[in-house]
Amino acid sequence: MATVSFGGLGNGIDFGQVVTELVKIQRLPIDRLNEKKTALQSKLTDLGSLGTKLLAVQGAADALRLASSFDRTSATVSDEDVLSVSSSSTAVQGSYRVQVTQLATAHQLTNKAAKAVASLTADIVAGTSAAVSFRVGTGAEQTVTLGETGTLEDLRAAINDLGAGVTASIVNSGTEQAPAYRLVLTGTSTGAANTISITADGTALDLANTSGTGGADTLQTAQDAVLVIGNPAQTQLTIQRSGNTVTDVIPGVTLNLKKVTAGSDSVNVSVSLDTATVKDNIKKLVTAYNDVVKFIHERATFDPTTSKAGILTGESAVRTTLSTLRQAISGEVPGLSPYTSVGQVGFKTERDGTLALDEAKLDHALSTDYAAARALFIRQASVAGVAQRVTEAVDRLDELETGVVSSRKNSLTQEIEKMADSIQRKEDELAAYEARLRLQYAGLDRLLRQLQSQADFLRTRIS
Repeated sequence: MATVSFGGLGNGIDFGQVVTELVKIQRLPIDRLNEKKTALQSKLTDLGSLGTKLLAVQGAADALRLASSFDRTSATVSDEDVLSVSSSSTAVQGSYRVQVTQLATAHQLTNKAAKAVASLTADIVAGTSAAVSFRVGTGAEQTVTLGETGTLEDLRAAINDLGAGVTASIVNSGTEQAPAYRLVLTGTSTGAANTISITADGTALDLANTSGTGGADTLQTAQDAVLVIGNPAQTQLTIQRSGNTVTDVIPGVTLNLKKVTAGSDSVNVSVSLDTATVKDNIKKLVTAYNDVVKFIHERATFDPTTSKAGILTGESAVRTTLSTLRQAISGEVPGLSPYTSVGQVGFKTERDGTLALDEAKLDHALSTDYAAARALFIRQASVAGVAQRVTEAVDRLDELETGVVSSRKNSLTQEIEKMADSIQRKEDELAAYEARLRLQYAGLDRLLRQLQSQADFLRTRIS
């Protein structure tokens, strides 16, 4: 719209200011709508934050609602220099004395010193070609073939390219001035069953000893790990495994062997219930629940010091959320004994609605009747424990179509959109109103200036 200007204050009236003030008056309803819109947006933001906190409660409950959440074990060992230990949910409580009498190793061999090569670029093929064949354990025979100018480096690369369970490297067993390069073959897997056998060698290395002066030197034998379980003064079990990571001896327990025990020494491996992690998860549920309660109280109560109500005051969705969560956690779980509610294992509701946890009482419950404490929280065939109820409660509250929190957020979004449309329409109407005023007052301004000019003319004529 082209700017309409006024001719000045010669007539004693500032019409521009008049228009501005009239427009301000007409803008008051729009300002009130914007205030309502801002309040609705604040509600929507807070309900979004509430939804996030509800998901945190659900996440904490998820860590407690399954039987596996409580079927946790903790494995320890008396000497971690000998072995390390870890356990899964299938491990059973127990204590074991373990000796490590042998570690698993991979086979490693090299060509005889007499067949060492003085240069990495020297030709190790006597004729037009030469083949080297080997197998790992009872596996298929593997063969690499070198051309007439094949070198030790070529042989190393060819073996490594096979990816056949053997890696090749080169070491200098001589001096810097007089090198003596030798091929080293190392099995990629440990265990006696993975011994490397040279079946043919047509190169100058003569690993198969066709000349009578060749062959291979063993740098490290292929051997199994050997561990002994039991009291040395009583019956013991001797166990062999191909690797140093043993997963199938003690069910649910992984032993990582590191060092052979000295003499008849042994280490103690203990598997016990991991009540510390369970207790920590219960504390996390309390914390997440309290976070929701405090958030709602901050935003849905009247503050007497400021005489202002919280942004969520009067929201039924908030009241429903609080009562639903409270019932899910504090309500009795039927059909259980001796624990039928969380109050019996240390939960206590404070005056502000938050939960406090008597850790000594919880420790007592977990140590004296772990199965009953477990049943109070987990999902079962015939009854939903506390953690399962909380998970289901959050699902209902935040369900996309029917959940009270989601539904309220959807209705607020629609209200905000409608209000934004209404504000825009009123802004357009106000702009048109201002334009009309400026035209009308501009006309009035011109008329008054004309009248003023005529009056001035008449005064000059009369005088």
